[in-house]
Amino acid sequence: MFMNQSSGTVLVAGSANVDFVARASHVPAPGETVLGHDFAIFPGGKGANQAVACARAGGAPTRMVLALGEDVFAPLVEDSLRAAGVHLHIVRVAQHSTGAALICVADNAENAITVAPGANSMLRAADLPDLEGVEYLLLQLETPLRAVTDIALAASSAGISVVLNAAPAQPLPEELLDVIDVLIVNEDELTLIAGQGGSVAQRLESVDVPCAVVTLGSRGCCARADGQFFVQPAYRVASVDTTAAGDTFCGVLVASLRSRAALPQGLRRAAAAAALATTRAGAQASIPTYAEVEALMNSVPDNQNDPVRSELRAYCGLQPSKRTPAD
Repeated sequence: MFMNQSSGTVLVAGSANVDFVARASHVPAPGETVLGHDFAIFPGGKGANQAVACARAGGAPTRMVLALGEDVFAPLVEDSLRAAGVHLHIVRVAQHSTGAALICVADNAENAITVAPGANSMLRAADLPDLEGVEYLLLQLETPLRAVTDIALAASSAGISVVLNAAPAQPLPEELLDVIDVLIVNEDELTLIAGQGGSVAQRLESVDVPCAVVTLGSRGCCARADGQFFVQPAYRVASVDTTAAGDTFCGVLVASLRSRAALPQGLRRAAAAAALATTRAGAQASIPTYAEVEALMNSVPDNQNDPVRSELRAYCGLQPSKRTPAD
C-alpha cells in the first residue's frame, strides 16, 4: 500500500453539485420525451467527485475548497465529502442554490448531463485557504474560468504542482496553460485545446504542458511526459453507469502521483478505479476504495506486450495497427 510516502496534501478547488439522476432506455434526442425507469438523488459535481476519489485512493490527505448554497441540498454534499475523509473549506452563498446536475443515464451506461452551477459560480481565488503543506492542486472547469486561472496562478507561485481536468471543454488562456503541470482531458477536450487534428499522440505533443493525459473511454488512456508516451488499456467490467468515471480517474491519478508512483503505475491504478466506478450507479456513491482497486489490479496481469495494448498504441498513432482492412 502506498500510504504516507510523503507529507504534502492534495487540495481540490472546484464544483460540488447535487445530481438528479433519471434512468431510461436511451438518452433523449432534442425535442424527445423518454419515459424513464427510476429516479435518485446523489451528491456529485466534478470537484467533489474528484476529492472523494482522491481521499478513497488511500495515499493522499485531501482537502477541498467549495461553494455551497444555504439550502436543503448542501448537507447531502457535505456529509458525503466528510464521510470520505475530505477536509472542507466551505464558502456559504446565500444568493444562490447549491449547484445541481440533471443527468439521464441510458441502459447502455452512457449519460447526458446538464449542470446549473448555482453557488459554484461564486468561487474565487480569494476563497483559497492557507496553502501551507499543499503539494498538489486539482482543478476542473465547472467554476468560473477566471477563478480557475487565478487559483492556478496562486498555487504555482507557491511551488504547488497544478493539475487541471479541462472539463467541461472550453478554450484555455495561455496564462493558465503556462502554469499547468498535468493536464487531463478526454479526446474531444484534447482536440479543442490542441487546436489541430492528427493522431492522439500528435495532439498530445502539441499541448505545451509537462504532462498531458487523455482518457479514451472504453479504449483506455494515453499520456505524454518527459518526451515519452504511455498507454493503459481500460479494464473490462460490466458497466451500468459511466457518471463520475472520468472524475474517479482524475482523483486517483493525482493521489498516486502525490504518493510518488511512477506515471505508468498511476495510470494503471486510475484506469482500474474508473472501471469500477462504472459498475455502480451514482457519482460519489460509485467511487471505489483502495482495497477494491487493488483487488481488480491484482486480478489482471500488467502485460506490456498484450494485443489490446498494441491496438491502443496503434489507435493513438504510436505504432502501425496489426489489423487488416478486412478486420
